[in-house]
Amino acid sequence: MKRIYIPILVSLITAFFSCVSQENSDEVSTLIEAKRAEVAPDKRVAIWDLKFENDSLKGETDLIDALEELLAELKSQEISFTDAVHRLPDSSLGEKTKALVTISVANIRSNPKHSAELATQALMGTPLNVLKEDDGWFLVQTPDGYLSWVDRAGIQLMSEAELERWHKEPKIVFTALSGHLWQNTDQKEMVSDLVAGNILTLQEETKDQLKVSLPDGREGWISSSEARDWESWIASRETSPEALIATAKQMMGIPYLWGGTSIKGVDCSGFTKTVYYLNGQIIPRDASQQIHEGELVDADKNWDKLQVGDLLFFGVKGTPEKKERVVHVGMWIGNREFIHSRGLVRISSFDPENPNYDEYELGRYLRTKRIVNVPSEHVLSVSELLTNK
Repeated sequence: MKRIYIPILVSLITAFFSCVSQENSDEVSTLIEAKRAEVAPDKRVAIWDLKFENDSLKGETDLIDALEELLAELKSQEISFTDAVHRLPDSSLGEKTKALVTISVANIRSNPKHSAELATQALMGTPLNVLKEDDGWFLVQTPDGYLSWVDRAGIQLMSEAELERWHKEPKIVFTALSGHLWQNTDQKEMVSDLVAGNILTLQEETKDQLKVSLPDGREGWISSSEARDWESWIASRETSPEALIATAKQMMGIPYLWGGTSIKGVDCSGFTKTVYYLNGQIIPRDASQQIHEGELVDADKNWDKLQVGDLLFFGVKGTPEKKERVVHVGMWIGNREFIHSRGLVRISSFDPENPNYDEYELGRYLRTKRIVNVPSEHVLSVSELLTNK
């Protein structure tokens, strides 16, 4: 009879530990999700890809402090587990966890392949944090926090020390909307194309030309009239109504490009981001991120409350069943008009008597936010680009 009870006892013990394991798994999953909601609510700017399986904590994250807090919580609750979390930056990068963009506009994609969706762009001289590599593609984080993949050909990998040395070198900013870096002063052979906002290192000056170098060591010449030294350019940046309107109107007619944030092409939020960047501020990448910055100005179509530079957001209003969807953004320029990228950069009006009256956007208007002169956690000064963090 004793032999009959042994299998039953084994089954009971197995069931008990299985139940305990499941309870632990559920509890850890709850802790993981709670921490995610706290430190990584937006997966576009933070990696918190963790799961608990077979008494093992797996996945990857770049939020190392938050991970340590989670591990401490698990230990305090006496939950037995194996720590198998992949910490970023990846150790295989060694000291090369920084990079600079080396081409006029780097296309940064949602996945590590050229056919993947264009997520955003970064201009020459933009510092990046590098997190890991996948077959010649690097997962990087831009100064606005955006995470996406860039081809090795578009960046120069650096160590912290190398980037610090680059920071200390004299810089110029290319100010013409577009142009070229030439091999020699005769301007016959091109080294690279350039766009407004590109950052280069100054090597030499003549009466009317500048010799500059790119982050990957290439050198060439540009006209002095097409650039300003970094310090004076930064000092001259302002988000005045005149400056914002002038920059925005310079981009009239530029074609719409999903993921574009440069003179070569812009989507709606890439347009507002570029306008603000060229006037000294770095704002979040997407419309659904930009809408959370600044202060609320209007939600009732009271246009008299708006000021030049205010951001207007459009989409689908939320219901008890569905969340609000923010799908478009434009910038107010006064006189019941706003400028935005839809098909191309254009000016639309909310005045029914105006030839460019935009009934479509009026119908999906959500609200207006102001970020000019309003402190905001995720709005940075462009001067911080050259601060090694």
